[in-house]
Amino acid sequence: MSDAADIGEHYDRRSPIGDELRDGQLHMWYWYDRADPASLTEAVHRLTRKVTDTLGLRAGEHVLDAGCGPGETAVHLATGFGARVTGITVSDYEIARATERAADAGAGELARFEYGDFMDLSFPDDTFDAVLALESLQNAQDLDRVLAQLYRVLRPGGRISFSDFSLGAQGDPVRLAKFMDTLKLHRLPTLAQWLEHTRAAGFEVEEYTQCGPRVFGKKAKYVEAALSRRDEVTAKFGEDAVTEFSRLHHGFFAPRKDQVGYVIVSARKPLSR
Repeated sequence: MSDAADIGEHYDRRSPIGDELRDGQLHMWYWYDRADPASLTEAVHRLTRKVTDTLGLRAGEHVLDAGCGPGETAVHLATGFGARVTGITVSDYEIARATERAADAGAGELARFEYGDFMDLSFPDDTFDAVLALESLQNAQDLDRVLAQLYRVLRPGGRISFSDFSLGAQGDPVRLAKFMDTLKLHRLPTLAQWLEHTRAAGFEVEEYTQCGPRVFGKKAKYVEAALSRRDEVTAKFGEDAVTEFSRLHHGFFAPRKDQVGYVIVSARKPLSR
């Protein structure tokens, strides 16, 4: 099985329940502290806004949502900013669900979804005004090749923003290996290494942050939120599906909270090279 097909199957199996728990967004959350009263859905949307706002989108701009998930982020960009969004994913479930979600939101003309492997994009050079990659670069078999593809399809002066896991504290390699295997990660760069890869692709880094303590560091709040909805989710998907979902994600919680960071990087393609 090719890497893209393997990743597609990975998300076909995990996305339906993840979609239900996080309201159409499979990425992480953002809680300020243990006392933060935000629901899981609100915390996930909070991270969406934190990353997408760095793009500075204007109405009518064309955005590539590289690894679009079940489509809620693309709908947010379309309805909130008036942007045209092309979402790509290697998951058949996600394409179907994202298309349905955009239609339900009245955004079907602005947000379109299709199969796309960002290792080899079919779009012409300079197609997009902006690129968004929310926790999708982690799945890149060849990160430098993917960044080169995203650079190619972005117009000169266009922007890219991405968020992803990063390596924090060293130690406990067994715990870290379980985490990486669960998410099918090929690597776990440090913040400095993420910036190096971005610059090596030709981008000019304009802003970055490390917000791991408020993201992976709040995994206990996610567990509490997910468990509070277990009966509801079980009634919809069945006990076997929920048990399998839990098994597939068990290794995600293995690392210490200081081992896994979370980076947000915003960069721009120069007007000329």
